[in-house]
Amino acid sequence: MSDVVLPGESDQTELARTHVSIRVNSDSPPQDPQYTANDPVLDMRHTFARSSAISVAVDPVALITTECITVTSAMRKHARWAHSSVSAILGGGSTQGYEISRPSSPRESLAIRKGQRNRELAGIPPEGEWENGLAHRWGLRGKKGKSMQDNPLMSAFSRLRSDLTGCKGIYHVLTYIRSFDTPALLHPFLQVIRSSSTSAPITSLALVAITKFFAYNLISQESPRLSLAMQLLSSAITHCRFEASDSAADEIVLLRILKLMEGMISGPGGELLGDESVCEMMETGLSMCCQMRLSELLRRSAEMSMVGMCQAIFERLKHLEVEAGDELGALDENTKEDMNTVKMVPAVNGDQAASPSKAAPTSTRSSSSLEKPLDAASEPSASAHNSSETNLAQVSAPTEISEVKPYSLPSIRELFRVLVELLDPHNRQHTDTMRVIALRIIDVALEVAGPSISKHPSLACLAMDDLCRYLFQLVRSDNMAILQGSLRVIGTLLATCRGVLKLQQELFLSYVVACLHPRVEIPREAGIDSALYKGVPQAPTSQVSSGRSTPVPVKDRKKLGMEGGSRKPDAREAMVENVGALARIPSFMVELFVNYDCEVDRGDLCEDMVGLLSRNAFPDSATWSTTNVPPLCLDALLGYVGFIAERLDHPPVRDGYPDPHCLKGRRARKRLIIRGTAKFNEKQKAGIAYLASQNIIDNPDNPISIAKFLKGTSRVSKKVLGEFLSKKSNEDILGAFLDLFDFSGKRVDEALRDLLESFRLPGESPLIERIVTCFSQKYCSNSMPEGVADKDAVYVLTYAIIMLNTDQHSPNLKSQNRMTYTDFSRNLRGVNGGRDFAPEYLQDIYDSIKMREIILPDEHDNKDAFDYAWKELLLKTKSAGSLILCDTNIFDADMFEATWKPAIATLSYVFMSASDDAVFSRVITGFDQCARIAARYALTEALDHIIFCLSTIGTLASEVPPNTSLNTEIQVNGNSVMVSEMAVRFGRDFKGQLATVVLFRVVTGNEAIIRDGWEYIVRIWLNLFVNSLIPPFFSPAQSTLDIPPIPLQTPSQIIDRAQKASESGLFSTLSSYLSSYAADDPPEPSDEELESTLCTVDCINSCFLGDIFANIIQLPGPALRSLILSLLSQLPEESSPAVIVVKPELPQPNPTNTGRATTNGPIYDPAVVYILELATILAIRDKRTVESFGKDVGEALQSVIRDATNTHHITVSRAVFYLLSLLQASHEHSFLRAPVVLHTISSLDQRTQERSALTTINGLAHCIKNPGPLRNEMTNSPDFWSILRSIMAVQEATAAVFEIVENVTVGVPSAITADNYESAVLLLNDFASAASVGSLHEQKGDKATRRRSGKNAKPQDSQVVIRGSKAIGIIYQLTSRVPNLIKQSHLERTEAWTTYWSPIFHALTSQCVNPCREIRHQAFSSLQRSLLSPELTSTDHKEWTAIFGEVLFPLIIRLLKPEVYQLDPIGMSETRVQAATLLCKIFLHYLVLLSEWDGMLDLWLRILDIMDRLMNSGQGDNLEEAVPESLKNILLVMSSGGYLVPPEQKPEHEKLWVETWKRLGRFLPDLQLELFPNEAQKPTKSPKHEGTSAAKTPRS
Repeated sequence: MSDVVLPGESDQTELARTHVSIRVNSDSPPQDPQYTANDPVLDMRHTFARSSAISVAVDPVALITTECITVTSAMRKHARWAHSSVSAILGGGSTQGYEISRPSSPRESLAIRKGQRNRELAGIPPEGEWENGLAHRWGLRGKKGKSMQDNPLMSAFSRLRSDLTGCKGIYHVLTYIRSFDTPALLHPFLQVIRSSSTSAPITSLALVAITKFFAYNLISQESPRLSLAMQLLSSAITHCRFEASDSAADEIVLLRILKLMEGMISGPGGELLGDESVCEMMETGLSMCCQMRLSELLRRSAEMSMVGMCQAIFERLKHLEVEAGDELGALDENTKEDMNTVKMVPAVNGDQAASPSKAAPTSTRSSSSLEKPLDAASEPSASAHNSSETNLAQVSAPTEISEVKPYSLPSIRELFRVLVELLDPHNRQHTDTMRVIALRIIDVALEVAGPSISKHPSLACLAMDDLCRYLFQLVRSDNMAILQGSLRVIGTLLATCRGVLKLQQELFLSYVVACLHPRVEIPREAGIDSALYKGVPQAPTSQVSSGRSTPVPVKDRKKLGMEGGSRKPDAREAMVENVGALARIPSFMVELFVNYDCEVDRGDLCEDMVGLLSRNAFPDSATWSTTNVPPLCLDALLGYVGFIAERLDHPPVRDGYPDPHCLKGRRARKRLIIRGTAKFNEKQKAGIAYLASQNIIDNPDNPISIAKFLKGTSRVSKKVLGEFLSKKSNEDILGAFLDLFDFSGKRVDEALRDLLESFRLPGESPLIERIVTCFSQKYCSNSMPEGVADKDAVYVLTYAIIMLNTDQHSPNLKSQNRMTYTDFSRNLRGVNGGRDFAPEYLQDIYDSIKMREIILPDEHDNKDAFDYAWKELLLKTKSAGSLILCDTNIFDADMFEATWKPAIATLSYVFMSASDDAVFSRVITGFDQCARIAARYALTEALDHIIFCLSTIGTLASEVPPNTSLNTEIQVNGNSVMVSEMAVRFGRDFKGQLATVVLFRVVTGNEAIIRDGWEYIVRIWLNLFVNSLIPPFFSPAQSTLDIPPIPLQTPSQIIDRAQKASESGLFSTLSSYLSSYAADDPPEPSDEELESTLCTVDCINSCFLGDIFANIIQLPGPALRSLILSLLSQLPEESSPAVIVVKPELPQPNPTNTGRATTNGPIYDPAVVYILELATILAIRDKRTVESFGKDVGEALQSVIRDATNTHHITVSRAVFYLLSLLQASHEHSFLRAPVVLHTISSLDQRTQERSALTTINGLAHCIKNPGPLRNEMTNSPDFWSILRSIMAVQEATAAVFEIVENVTVGVPSAITADNYESAVLLLNDFASAASVGSLHEQKGDKATRRRSGKNAKPQDSQVVIRGSKAIGIIYQLTSRVPNLIKQSHLERTEAWTTYWSPIFHALTSQCVNPCREIRHQAFSSLQRSLLSPELTSTDHKEWTAIFGEVLFPLIIRLLKPEVYQLDPIGMSETRVQAATLLCKIFLHYLVLLSEWDGMLDLWLRILDIMDRLMNSGQGDNLEEAVPESLKNILLVMSSGGYLVPPEQKPEHEKLWVETWKRLGRFLPDLQLELFPNEAQKPTKSPKHEGTSAAKTPRS
């Protein structure tokens, strides 16, 4: 049995491609002839599709003989041939009819004639008579007594058998059979097929036999006269006639004919068929497809066969191109003479295929036929059908057929034309079923040879015009089969032939966009930020508002049903599938962009298509379509992105393509024109002014420039244009506008038609009159048209045509009320220069207007308008040019830049709303591809938006600082993890983790492209950092600052899980909870929270943030600027709290005390410190970064420091260090000056300065470490020394401060200048003063000494004392610099001496009363050396004499004070002695110079007073001994020097002598007697001047 597998009724898509599958069982028993199991008819297509032929296992001659016997036996069972001769069975018989009917070869004809002549010579009766006698011998008589021996159908089989007699052996016979004349082999069977006297089973057997001959390769390409045989076979099966029986048997015949035709065309001999044969066969098959009276199975089978035959026929078109050569158009040129020689008229009315023959009388049995209807004159007579003889002149083929060319372009074009004509939606003879069939077949043809069709004008014209016109109307059908078929064909057509369908493609896609793009806002969903899908367009970006660039304007497309409207959900899904199929063409979207978006008069189809896919990918689109639409659109959108990503690595191909820069200029111009025309449509003057300002219109004062633009653009409202041109003020523009038309050779109505198609005629009569008047003048300006008298005649005629147009086509008028030609001509009597217009002229105008309305652009509302607009589209096809096919990536950058917003918005929304892993995978890939595209083409805005979307989805970039008050550190075996609210929440958010990983994958390697996206990355870093999820830097090399790591907030509690490992059970858990509750501690994190935190840690580790940090350290300038600005933007504003206070400051954890202390004041925010540190590191990276970003970072740091009262001290202290580090790197630039920085730091309150001491002193040390301008500038600033003095009190910073002072004062080179000299001395003095703590150790040593019988205990060494001692030594060293400083200063001598010497003496004298003996001793030593310094004095000035009154005297007075004495009772007596001795020593040292000074006496008397006080201080015996000795020494020196001598010797020194002894007499009355006994014995004389100041000097 044969199993036939056919596609189901609903499988419309695969029907065109499904073949009949046959399984043949050769061992099955014989069946009824018409249902033979071993029947190769049904597998003909399969047979011819095989690569190797089927071999035959039986004797070929026996096979042919068996087929002959099978047919003739079946015929003899029929009543018509029941009494016919048995010659066909026995293998012999009459050849009378055979010679007439079968085509013969020349050899056979000669043999036949020779045989007849021999018979006549031998007296043998003719063959017919001999056969007749034989029949009498067998008793074979017809029912009328006449033998049937001469029946040509029977005798043909007998002759064939006779010709085959004598061949033996399969292989020899097979060779013989293949060399046998093919027409002779087929002739008997073809006669049966063509005969109307045979029944369906007999015809079926003949078809079976022929099919076997082809299937078993008995007829091959090498068979003789195969071409003729193929023509005869084609003619026979397409003119098959047989008596109708039951419908099943009839349809089996038709089915076998279909399969035989398919095998013929698809087989090796198909190329030998002629154009006419092919057309007849295709006409036959198409007729079967369209016969509704046939069974569904047969019609479907016919359709499948048609599909197979069309595949073979259109495949041949490609081979014909190869044979014709490489020259374009060669095939068309070779076949142009044969193009109109074939014509197909398929039967579509149900009366011609397999219908009762019109030749049969009603009284006889009906006959079925595949022939076309015969004319009455050619119909056979009734007697011919009733008789047992057949007129072979009617049923057989002609004896000879001329050589036929293999079929070529003519038959292919005719087949294509017929298929296209079946689509005509306005042809009522064509049903929708027929159109669906035609659509399927056309789709296959386009799939096979679409590009070839577009190459040949004869085929391309059909595709461009009729096919597109019908398809674009069918696509509006509500019949889903029609819609799906139309969309399928359109998709294939555009996929294969779009190069010649530029405007057609625009029309179709514009319609699809209008249908599918919803004007509905995207619904807000909880948890999805609306900013994620802000880029999705709510409507198509552009709709052309004129009929000039697309056939029908927007408003009119709505009227025609072309503007979308309400399409059913299934229709929308079908359209989306069509768009998706087109989008899967890799270059399709690029071609849209280049050919439309970059053309001024075309729509932005690429943007619209991406917007369409984007909007419909949102889940809500399923509410007005189907649930399949969102994934279909998402797939197409991701495919679009994927194609661009695939082309990233392709080498750019530029040859043959437009320059991308030129296209970019066109797009910019297009945007300007759109904006300008929009302004013009609202306000004409403003629009022209704007267009002129943008250089779109050359000269706004030139009417020609304005007119050219208005006529050349398609975006101006035609109504507005008509009103604008008709204004009186615009007559010049109207004239220039009309000058752009060429009216030569046109009738008035034709010229008027051209004019009124460019704008809408205004409604007011004066405005119309102005336009008509100008038109009349322009029409007659060149030469007066024939038959027209003057312009006045044209004026009247134009008005009459306008009224006629309105009258003939107004829907408000009834037909009987419309104007007739008589009325029209009557109205125009005598207006042509006093005469009438020619009647023929008016008749032509009248007929033209009546048949074809002058359609104004804003009045398209019927089919005629569409047809007219379609013709306009075809006219514009040439000027529009061919569509540029773009197999290149040079336009991808501009295209993606124009379309990335909706694509990324869709990916973001789908990512947030999806739940399927496959969707996640595709979306992640899409994000990665978009990022790679944006990075490759430096589309920073796109990459920034991708970062924004992913960071928003990831939830880590929150602007609200995370709450860290409950952060808990979990420690296990030396490892720790911080469990925080953010870490737990993020660990539970799978989408967030996925988005974060994708985000940093996108960022890695693309850091240089990112601009605004850094803001979100920085937020993520900050939130991770404050929750201890990332370190501040991932390697030591990244942090170039010499400062400890940024401290984080202390966790609320620290839990060591290792200690609690042994604790388990409900009781321990409950007790732990109760204890934490009682202590007001946060509960211990659960295992689930810990697991979520670990998930967060793993996710962050998977982001490889260290790679990003390594990359940003090396970022170029522009990218680094964006990062730094993003960092600084996260800082709190000045004069506001540094962070929002959300939690108390937490103390260090105390295992035994879980109480929490709260403090008032600013809260420490590690994020701020992190920002400042990272920004500083990036800014000081190199000289370029310092120059570019130092100012911004410096201002931010200073702002933080200025707002110190509202900022945590840790933040302030580190900001000070960062600022000083920046100052060190940027001192060469003017934006940051050392005095300003130092003043800012010194302005901090004392507490803040002390808290910031370590970082401040660290920063200062780095700044002045190396000699240079910065060191000098800083050390010369008073604020520098002020800062040092403020922070030196901090114990931890004292040593560093002293190192700085030491570096400044005694470093090489020294930084001491006139400006900082005094400050340095004062600070050194402070260090020396601080060494007073050493007295404690000394006094303790004194006590210990007394206990140990007077053994002295050496004071314990102290760093403070050591620094104090060094400070005094440095002070003394500075004395060497004083002379130079005095010289360099511009002060007066006295003032300069005071300025530079006084600080040293003041410091040393102050340390001479220091409680610490070591310091005092060194101070006295240094003071003495300073006072004895040769640079101190000079003979030409006496300023140095102040050393007594301002240095020594105050020192001794202070030493005499009891409180000073009590500081060191034991050592202070010795200090007094030292002071007295020093005073005397200095006086004696400078005695010579003092003697020349006028104040010598006063000074000496003051010294005596001081000595008196020392002598009588009453605080020890040391002074009582030391003072007299010192005075003795002085007096003796003065005496020996001649300064203190009796008046008799030097009267001029009398006063000195008298006053000296007078004063000494008060506390040492015996001294004079001891030293000068002779003079002591003399009576004392009073001084001559009692009122001198010396005499009156009081004893102090």
